[in-house]
Amino acid sequence: MAFLGLRKWPTPARLLVLKPMLPFIAASGLTFYLVGALQDMGVKSETYAKDPKNPYAAQIAHESKSHH
Repeated sequence: MAFLGLRKWPTPARLLVLKPMLPFIAASGLTFYLVGALQDMGVKSETYAKDPKNPYAAQIAHESKSHH
């Protein structure tokens, strides 16, 4: 049965849909990881570790005390 003149098309296998998107999925995961790592490095840098506006200042101070 046609709906508005359109006929049914077979649904492609998941691999056929997923395969062309794999580079984008991998790049998204890598970008997400690297941005998170850079943010963590920036927050823990000496310049911003003791800044009162840093939301992680207390956590960083606690970590630095436990390492010494």
